[in-house]
Amino acid sequence: MIQVTLKGGAVKEFDAGVTAADVAKSLGTGLYKAACACKINGTPSDLRTPLLNDCELQILTFDDPEGKKAFWHTSSHILAQAVKRLYPQSKLAIGPAIDNGFYYDFDVEKPFLPEDLEKIETEMKKIVKEGIELHRFELPPEEAMSKLKSMEEPYKVELAAEHASKGEAISFYSQGDFTDLCAGPHLLSTAPVKAVKLLNCTGAYWRGDAKNPQMCRVYGITFPKASLLDEYLTMLEEAKKRDHRKIGKDLELFAFMEEGPGFPFFLPKGMILKNQLIDFWREIHREAGYHEISTPIILNRRLWERSGHWDHYKDNMYTTVIDNEDYAIKPMNCPGGILVYKTKMHSYRDLPLRMGELGLVHRHELSGALHGLMRVRNFTQDDAHIFMTKDQIKEEIKGVVRLIDKVYSLFGFMYHIELSTQPEDSMGAKEDWDIATDALRNAVTELGYDYIVNEGDGAFYGPKLDFHLTDCIGRTWQCGTIQLDFQLPERFELEYTGADGAKHRPIMIHRVVFGSIERFIGILTEHFAGAFPAWLAPVQVKVLPISEHQYEYARQVMQRLEAAGIRAEFDDRNEKIGYKIREAQLEKVPYMLVVGDKEVQNRTVSVRSRREGDKGAMPLEDMIKVLLKEVETKAL
Repeated sequence: MIQVTLKGGAVKEFDAGVTAADVAKSLGTGLYKAACACKINGTPSDLRTPLLNDCELQILTFDDPEGKKAFWHTSSHILAQAVKRLYPQSKLAIGPAIDNGFYYDFDVEKPFLPEDLEKIETEMKKIVKEGIELHRFELPPEEAMSKLKSMEEPYKVELAAEHASKGEAISFYSQGDFTDLCAGPHLLSTAPVKAVKLLNCTGAYWRGDAKNPQMCRVYGITFPKASLLDEYLTMLEEAKKRDHRKIGKDLELFAFMEEGPGFPFFLPKGMILKNQLIDFWREIHREAGYHEISTPIILNRRLWERSGHWDHYKDNMYTTVIDNEDYAIKPMNCPGGILVYKTKMHSYRDLPLRMGELGLVHRHELSGALHGLMRVRNFTQDDAHIFMTKDQIKEEIKGVVRLIDKVYSLFGFMYHIELSTQPEDSMGAKEDWDIATDALRNAVTELGYDYIVNEGDGAFYGPKLDFHLTDCIGRTWQCGTIQLDFQLPERFELEYTGADGAKHRPIMIHRVVFGSIERFIGILTEHFAGAFPAWLAPVQVKVLPISEHQYEYARQVMQRLEAAGIRAEFDDRNEKIGYKIREAQLEKVPYMLVVGDKEVQNRTVSVRSRREGDKGAMPLEDMIKVLLKEVETKAL
């Protein structure tokens, strides 16, 4: 017998070899039907896994992130099975779960058209209705390779060869007439996938390399209930209305040119918005004890080799040659911040030393991955680096968490935290990684935050906390991050003089709040649908005279607004007032001041608020006080 500790702490005894699915079944039919995967001693696993020793077991449903992943991973196999039934000559590439749904890459004679996706979706629904059970099995490398070759799946052969070279088990999942190379985990059958929708089809190179064949990538989404799919499709429609690329163009904030794909151009109104965010960033960082620095955009190859970026990040870096020496355009700011630290000797009394930088970085992104401001090739990273002693780690992490919370709360964002641990491709001793990971874990726990563990997704030099904010229509965006680093201070031989007079190695935090200012602007644009709070709005007030008879007084209103530091525009076009109001509403201006004969006579303005509608006539000074208070408090 073995003892299984369940969620909540209950302990039950089972025969050794019982599967996680059997345990779920013993806990009730409802849980068994909803089960997608499980966690055994904290590690995500398949429901078919036999339990051989005492363990902690958590049954995962669609409500759990790892459960969703298994649900959508199984859905990608249903998609692949449908494609193989309808297009037998197609070749399978990869089909992972992603943040919202799944995709599968196929090598096909010609890309799928919308009518093809409709046929595939119909076939997927048939497979779901058949309720086909999934079975997992493993094969020795030679036998696995032979099987995949007989299936005429060259891309799977390539993947299996890689697994074999690393000594990894080669596992398969079968469902009826379909078998796929896969590590899992997966649902027990296709039956739980009650709602299916294929969203679109794009091109993607095999392994992301333009030298390789181009795949046909089909994206889809599935849910255990039709109502959840309806909600998701409604959200997508709302997201289309909020697309920052369209709003940015309509509001004249930013633009993209064919002369610089992936390199955004900020227009005058967009620069106002960007500079407001930068001013806010500087304000809160001064209050938090940060010193602002600026480091060069181009630095020599030796620096990037020493930092480890040349080996770990070279494919994403732009390079050049200066005086017959290799240089790289910086993809991140940390090596420059380290060089600033090394410009002088430091004492323990100097620490913690907090240095912030609004650094322009460049990263080579594939053209197919570019997406407005959300994925660009150059952006301003609101980086900061904190150099500290070991006993300062926890409090410094807490300070950064509080700073991030202050910023996200200001914009009305909810968020969750994800702890990412040591990846396979990492630097440094495991002991240092364990100390760093525990420090991050303990800091957020003591602050009362819950967190999700993302195994193996840390930076190559240290574990990290990622902050995923949720916008007003429920989408999540990863923005802020806190990375704890024992490795780069060692590589760059950073030192400080301790209280004992001896030399010691500082610990380093890498952290961002916005992440990328450009991307954060894209997120804000969609979150507010372009209706920015008054303190951020490029134009805060529109002055709208009814006719040219009020122009002189309207200009006096403009002068007073500008003297108060309010960003205002004067609409002196020869148009009807209704048209001017509609135009200002489309431009998402927070306040409109309508000026007619009555307002001229009474020396007032008729105020229309974007949020509250017609507020009637009031003295201009009263209106200015209302707006300035909104700006001062940064009201939403």
